[in-house]
Amino acid sequence: MAGAAKALFPDSKARRKVWLEDRLHNLKHTCGAARKILKEIESAELPKKTTALIEKRYKAVTYFTNNHHLMKYQEALEHNWPIGSGVTEAACKTLVKQRLCSSGMRWKLAGAEVLLETRSLIHSKGRWEQLWSNVMSGKVLLDC
Repeated sequence: MAGAAKALFPDSKARRKVWLEDRLHNLKHTCGAARKILKEIESAELPKKTTALIEKRYKAVTYFTNNHHLMKYQEALEHNWPIGSGVTEAACKTLVKQRLCSSGMRWKLAGAEVLLETRSLIHSKGRWEQLWSNVMSGKVLLDC
């Protein structure tokens, strides 16, 4: 979105900053903001029509067109879901990479799935205990 801000306000760093901060705030806290921002960027008249600025707007429009339906940040925040990729990337590194990719290791799909399911339960607060309470109460049967 910084590219769109640059295309819309090529000569004013201050206006660019204000516009960008406002749109990012709206994107995070307002339902449907992604679609509104897309329409705004699409319909805006560029003050300078250089190839670089047209390309910046085009990239922003393409990104929002392809992803606006996924940008439900307000809903995610209401449910305390992560909205950045950092949590997912860290989980991949901690759960998968550190365990499955050590030197000389080879895994079949079934073995890797069981191992990763177990590791994800152990690393998720309260999930291991929840699983075992369900097993002990007969709600869940384990295949051994």
